[in-house]
Amino acid sequence: MESKVTAYIAKQTNWKKELEKLRSILLDLPLVETVKWGAPYYTDKGKNIVGMAAFKHHFGLWFTQGALLQDKHGKLMNAQEGKTNALRQWRCVSMDDIDEELIRVYVLEAIDNQRNGKAIKPQRKPLVIPDLLQNALDSNSELKEKYENFSLSHKREYADYISEAKREATKLSRLEKIVPMILESVGLHDKYRNC
Repeated sequence: MESKVTAYIAKQTNWKKELEKLRSILLDLPLVETVKWGAPYYTDKGKNIVGMAAFKHHFGLWFTQGALLQDKHGKLMNAQEGKTNALRQWRCVSMDDIDEELIRVYVLEAIDNQRNGKAIKPQRKPLVIPDLLQNALDSNSELKEKYENFSLSHKREYADYISEAKREATKLSRLEKIVPMILESVGLHDKYRNC
């Protein structure tokens, strides 16, 4: 795994030294280093604890169950307000933002929470199939059969992809795009799942 994490850090253009520093802190803790979602992630007994990543304007840590952390120092933020319940980010913009002792405190609390079974479970939203997609499914038995064979998450991805479009023309073009994918039993985001 080390070579994948090393490669991830090496390909960064802005934050190499900062990521190396974060990595050294995390490797000094009772965590296992891995790569998930294309970025370094650190686990305890197979459970996700904290990841690190670099972006254009910042780098930082994200805590899988960060909403359960005390965050007395106000370091954590919800990256997608209204979408994520448990995940919290600790954003940094310079080496000076890396407080080694405080990071250790937060990570050790996250490990302790995980070991004590504290977790925010994802809330499953109901599957709502938009009329446009439902009409396509009703008029094509092969399409309907292939769609029904998908997991709930794949079905939801396709339904959301159509319903999230604002304009009718966009909804129609999205439907045209996904029909062949469904017929081939390919999930909307499958190409990103094996990273």
